[in-house]
Amino acid sequence: MPDVTSVGQAGLQGWRQKAGDLAAPALARRTPLGEDQARALIGALFFVLSVMYIAKTIATISDELRGG
Repeated sequence: MPDVTSVGQAGLQGWRQKAGDLAAPALARRTPLGEDQARALIGALFFVLSVMYIAKTIATISDELRGG
C-alpha cells in the first residue's frame, strides 16, 4: 500500500516536478518537514489546484449549456 508521501509526490509530473524539486529543499529548511515530505506537500497542492481548475471549468461549461 502506498504511503502518503508517495501519493503526494504523484502530483509532481513534468514542469511541476521540476518546480517541486527546486522548492522542496527550501521548504524543508524553513519547516520541520523533510525534503520528501515537502515534495509530497507541493505535489498535493498542485493536484488540488488542478482539481479546482477542472471543477471550475465544468461549472462554467454547465452554466453556458443552461443558457447562463
